[in-house]
Amino acid sequence: MSFSTTRIVFILFTFTLVSCYNQDRDCKDFKTGSFEFTQEIDGKSETSHFERNDSIQIETFRGKTDTLSVRWINDCEYIVKNIHPKNRAEKKAIHIKILTTSDEGYVFEYAFVGEAKKQRGTVTKVK
Repeated sequence: MSFSTTRIVFILFTFTLVSCYNQDRDCKDFKTGSFEFTQEIDGKSETSHFERNDSIQIETFRGKTDTLSVRWINDCEYIVKNIHPKNRAEKKAIHIKILTTSDEGYVFEYAFVGEAKKQRGTVTKVK
């Protein structure tokens, strides 16, 4: 085989392998239920607990409970917004995109709507 033929075969083989790898996302399994999200804040691990049905999420963090509206964009993306915000920061909606799922939970990225800076987190489903 010539150099260019070998290169074409290599590129096709690589493309085939990459296209075969598709991360499964069973996002529908996480539209409702009880969940936990742990994050590090000021060097300390903090956990929030939340319950979600299709359109409402009730979240408890540091003893404070908030109710958020949930608007699903598609099976793996949704927007949450605090129903009773107490300040300007709480008025901002958050866009959440589920990236990968497992039996135990999911990995997601999130950002305030309209902002480019995204962060990632992991949610665990409470059985």
